[in-house]
Amino acid sequence: MIRIEHIALWADDIESLCAFYSHYFGAVMGSRYENVSKGFSSRFLSFESGARIEVMTTATLHPARHIAGAQRMGLTHFAITLGSQQAVNDMAERMSQAGVPVLDGPRRTGDGYYEAVVLDPEGNRIELLA
Repeated sequence: MIRIEHIALWADDIESLCAFYSHYFGAVMGSRYENVSKGFSSRFLSFESGARIEVMTTATLHPARHIAGAQRMGLTHFAITLGSQQAVNDMAERMSQAGVPVLDGPRRTGDGYYEAVVLDPEGNRIELLA
């Protein structure tokens, strides 16, 4: 079976980003990995479905920065299914009240999804799907 095992995100603050995904989506944080000689740290987030996100930081590389929420070439967003339209509505409202940027929706899209688009603390676009 072919499936995406994980995606990786560079972050300025691993702990803050991991806490966001844990708080809103129930992700379980793995232990922090440190490679001092390479100036690299990472932590995996695991979701109930088996999907994972690797959150990484570096002291030696200089990953290209982008404007928060920018539409860019390459990976521009990822989607998290919440299970129902009401769950999308509730999560978008909860996030909005907490100050999380909600860029669009909730709404029905032209390709048939019911979604809201939000930003995580590092400016990555997340589609919340029914």
